Amino acid sequence: MESEFLATATALLAASIRMSTPLTLAGIGETYSEKSGILNIGLEGIMLSGAFFSFITAHYTQSLLLGVAGGCLGGIFIAMIHGYLSIRMGIDQTISGLALNFLSLGLTSFFFLMAFGKTTELPECPVVAPLPIPFLKDIPVIGPALFSQDLFVYGMLIVVIVSYVVLHKMEWGVNILAIGEHPKAAAAAGIDVPKTRYFAALLNGLCGGLAGSYLPLALLGFFMENITSGKGYIALVVVILGRRHPVGVFLAAILVGAAEALQFRLQTMGTGIPSQVFNMFPYVITVLVLFVSIGKNRTPAALGKPYRQG
Repeated sequence: MESEFLATATALLAASIRMSTPLTLAGIGETYSEKSGILNIGLEGIMLSGAFFSFITAHYTQSLLLGVAGGCLGGIFIAMIHGYLSIRMGIDQTISGLALNFLSLGLTSFFFLMAFGKTTELPECPVVAPLPIPFLKDIPVIGPALFSQDLFVYGMLIVVIVSYVVLHKMEWGVNILAIGEHPKAAAAAGIDVPKTRYFAALLNGLCGGLAGSYLPLALLGFFMENITSGKGYIALVVVILGRRHPVGVFLAAILVGAAEALQFRLQTMGTGIPSQVFNMFPYVITVLVLFVSIGKNRTPAALGKPYRQG
């Protein structure tokens, strides 16, 4: 009984980490953006664009590396549009982000239809294989959960560590924090506010595109319309719950990922409960977590506010 429970817990933890990977990557990208003062509600569109262009590139080239590059470029493309509208044009950032979500959904659906037409069989693409790390994979519970994963998961862990160092131990992290709190004071201190914000937007697109790439290139092996299914919006909640801290975002993503992994586990147990009830789990947990975090999260003072030089 004990060994069975241990095996179940290990499998659930491993699945939770897999499900949390796109949320963590997208959440850390949004963390860079929000710490610089740019609110990007268009995270769903960034992930969707990354998912489509990674799939279409990998499908035609049969190269995972090129697929990842295509996904990152797709995410950067949407993020930089939002960056231009927010930084250069001073447009309302919430409206800009929502518009880009709808734009990405329409464009990816249209391009997919143009490429493959109406078909009952979804075209496939290569999928990254698990890459267990010798010795580390043999550690009880933690080994199979953390060190028997694919390169996307390992990359996500590296992104978390690097982002923590950059944002909390390096001068650029101090600059981006200053810009998010008081851009005029930061500019007076010699910091190039627009340039720094554009770079933060680029990192948001890079991480969000990578998060989108994970869906077809690791989890599914195919692309379908609206493949993200709201994961971009959930990632925004993960950022709030994680208090814009890379480690906090990672832990919050695991919590939501555990709910998603649990719903798949319960569906396979044949409980007789409609599958729609289980499908609600990640979203219900997200809403509950959002309620719990109300009043406990401080946003950057300049978040969402346009900055005019001079």
